[in-house]
Amino acid sequence: MTLLLALVGIIGISASGPIIAAFPGVPVLSMAFWRNGAAAAVLSVPALRKNSRVYLAMTKREWVFTGIAGLALALHFVCFMYSMRLTSVAAGTALVCIQGVWIAVFQVMRGVQYRTKVFIGMAVSLGGAILITGFDMGLSSEALLGDVLALAGGVLAAVYTLAGSVARRTMATATYASSCYAITALALLLLCFATGMPIWGFDAHGWLGIILLTLCAQIFGHTAMNHLLNVLGPLTVSTLILLEIPGAALLAALFLGQVVSMATYAGLLVILVGLALVIRGQAQPKTRE
Repeated sequence: MTLLLALVGIIGISASGPIIAAFPGVPVLSMAFWRNGAAAAVLSVPALRKNSRVYLAMTKREWVFTGIAGLALALHFVCFMYSMRLTSVAAGTALVCIQGVWIAVFQVMRGVQYRTKVFIGMAVSLGGAILITGFDMGLSSEALLGDVLALAGGVLAAVYTLAGSVARRTMATATYASSCYAITALALLLLCFATGMPIWGFDAHGWLGIILLTLCAQIFGHTAMNHLLNVLGPLTVSTLILLEIPGAALLAALFLGQVVSMATYAGLLVILVGLALVIRGQAQPKTRE
């Protein structure tokens, strides 16, 4: 079941880039608002069906960490989506997906000790990502800004994952995800109003893109990963997200006709090897006394 959820989550988040590329008619902030708002509405149904007072029953601690995760996710979307317009997709995706490095740094600062095998696995996985993307960071001022935004997006994704892992200890997946996405949607709605971005009036093609992004990337992708936080832990989940890089390339080849290089297949294999090392290295995590 865990393997199936991981596969669904990887395919879901991998679909994000190709879908955004295939539907350029909707502004990125508007698309991010709708994907989160619609997902929150959908996932609130099973949460309320199970307990009609579930949101009123949330503790202050749960709201705090869910709020941190939601705001971090909103800012992550802003940084990531705008970086895609300024730098290359390869460099931007690679810089965002190294969130596992930031999670490891944050965890070590909190006193968590990892075995050497974990760090070797992370290095191997990052090597696979670099093999795929070439880490072609741009030299122009515009591309450099895009790279910085992508890097910030990775840090924010790490904060989102870590805060979510704390909230998920006592919250069901649907309750946490719907609450987090609602906070994210509210933050993005305010940003849309502040920047004058339209949230309505798109053509049928634009709405189709929003629906696909909501179903694939948000409901299936992010929600599956949020569920796995309690099962695999934040570092393993963040390492899994590296598979978004080859996954997005393969989906773009399948649906957009883009060519997949041999480096993508080789990088996919390298990432999987690194992921296996990360998982095995965390089998008995150490914590400082």
